[in-house]
Amino acid sequence: MLDKNGIARRIAQEVQNGWYVNLGIGIPTLVANHIPEGLDVEFQSENGILGMGPFPHEGEEDADLINAGKQTITALPGAVFFDSATSFAMIRGRHVQLTVLGAMEVSSNGDIANWKIPGKMVKGMGGAMDLVASAENIIVAMQHTNRAGASKLLDACSLPLTGVACVKRVVTNLAVMDIKDGAFHLVERAPGTSVDDIVSATAGELVVPERVPEMDLS
Repeated sequence: MLDKNGIARRIAQEVQNGWYVNLGIGIPTLVANHIPEGLDVEFQSENGILGMGPFPHEGEEDADLINAGKQTITALPGAVFFDSATSFAMIRGRHVQLTVLGAMEVSSNGDIANWKIPGKMVKGMGGAMDLVASAENIIVAMQHTNRAGASKLLDACSLPLTGVACVKRVVTNLAVMDIKDGAFHLVERAPGTSVDDIVSATAGELVVPERVPEMDLS
């Protein structure tokens, strides 16, 4: 199985030269650490930054430079800072080519639940609802199961939805799956993970091709 950095490394392979990319809170923030050298990518954060770099080394943090999750970040040469209104105009205007989000549940229809667990206090829904309503290319980075071992990939989400039929691809610690035609379609398996492992950990409808290659993380 992959650890969080392994998931982020696999998602970094999806990023193309010249793209503007928004990274959500959690595992998605790690993607910036794994972009191949020489690839020109602009990371956007909805709190008003374009040109985020990797996380700073210990002792080199700048408390004034944070992402939407309030984590300290670095800024690449040429980075710009702006207000939230401008940031969300960029998002709502569909000027971001890829959005990477974490999730608590994803359905086989592409629905995503990632902002609230009933009975638990949250400070707000954040920018995720704008992102899922506007983005045309959404990849979810998540663990395949919860701490109790129950699948987080379902036929229908049980938690309050953030967006409907918006997720295109899911990368978990076990697999890469595309979502289409009301089902999860297995694309790749994590190193050392069998197809049976993935099938048993997936509650939603899963389409398994005859051959499922292992992820290449080199």
